[in-house]
Amino acid sequence: MLGKSRAKAMGASNIEFREGLIEESPIDDCWADVVISSGVINLCPDKQHVFGEIEWVLRPGGTLPFADIANGKSVPASAIANIDLWTS
Repeated sequence: MLGKSRAKAMGASNIEFREGLIEESPIDDCWADVVISSGVINLCPDKQHVFGEIEWVLRPGGTLPFADIANGKSVPASAIANIDLWTS
């Protein structure tokens, strides 16, 4: 994904991509104007921690556009095992 992202951003001087785990962000406090997530937050078991990390890296007034399933409840094992529930 990073390779594709970098290819699309060629020539843009105001974009930076970093590789890392969202649970242990490699970004400094109040560094980012925008954090984008597309299917990452829903893969993390501790969503509260993830949102805390995102809050940590966003500057005041920063935004978080995301396209994820964010559920504060535990997912039953039967639902985890049903691949049709996780794909479209």
